[in-house]
Amino acid sequence: VVSTQSTGSSGINAEYGDKLLAISGAAALLVMYYLCWWRKRQPVRPVTLDGTTKIPLTLIDKKIISHDTRRFRFSLPSENHTLGLHVGGFITVSTTLDGKLVVKPYTPVSSEDDIGYMDLIIKVYPDGKMSSYIDSLAIGDTLAVRGPSGKIRYHGKGVFEVEKGRDRKEKQVYKKIGMIAGGSGITPMLQIINDVIKRKDDETEMSLLFSNKTVSDMLCADMLAGFCDCDQFAVHHTLSREDEPQEGMLKGRVDRSKIEKCLPPPGNDTVILICGPWGLVKETCIPILEEMGHNYLVF
Repeated sequence: VVSTQSTGSSGINAEYGDKLLAISGAAALLVMYYLCWWRKRQPVRPVTLDGTTKIPLTLIDKKIISHDTRRFRFSLPSENHTLGLHVGGFITVSTTLDGKLVVKPYTPVSSEDDIGYMDLIIKVYPDGKMSSYIDSLAIGDTLAVRGPSGKIRYHGKGVFEVEKGRDRKEKQVYKKIGMIAGGSGITPMLQIINDVIKRKDDETEMSLLFSNKTVSDMLCADMLAGFCDCDQFAVHHTLSREDEPQEGMLKGRVDRSKIEKCLPPPGNDTVILICGPWGLVKETCIPILEEMGHNYLVF
């Protein structure tokens, strides 16, 4: 009797298991079908940049941010276009001034989520040929743009892809990203910060040391303050020409003590990103970071 009951129970369990397996398989197929259907329904948006062609983009809005900083908005070829710029990349703009070709790289502060337009935040220098030219544009004028360019691509979740040669790329993965930016060198950092924060599955930790002359020179301060609502990000401002910086801000140029205080320590899971004036990058940051044993990438 015991043997008969055991066999019956096994048969029932086996039958239940077969049914459960069949239901699970059907559910998996339904999920796969739904995902394929959903992807097909997503609009395939046209891309503006093709890597070689100069594309004329029309200025549609201009906003004064400070005494020497502007936000320029350019329309893409249609209201459905994306720019087509990878995170970590930049564009080049060009024009002819006094019979000479002038070319300048810029990193948009808009992202691929922004459809139909591109935003540039530019500091206008009195002796800056390109920045002064762009500032002189009237609504309806065009600017020649080419791209995407750049040897650094951020894929999310701490994964960077770096071009090491014409046919060689290397992927590097980090859990912590430190950033040193000077002036308008903040724009590629904004790209990466925004990308990390908008991805709910990207747990990369970020800290930024942002160097400027004065408070009025600080680009995108409100945007950076908004990012600080996220626990993954912290910003530290240092001002070289303020006698009495605001509370919480540092005084002076970037140096080793500020890097040690504001950024993560060296490690295999840590990288420092640098962008700014060449003096800051070459004469200050690179020697210090190499002496400390940091991994670093230069935009």
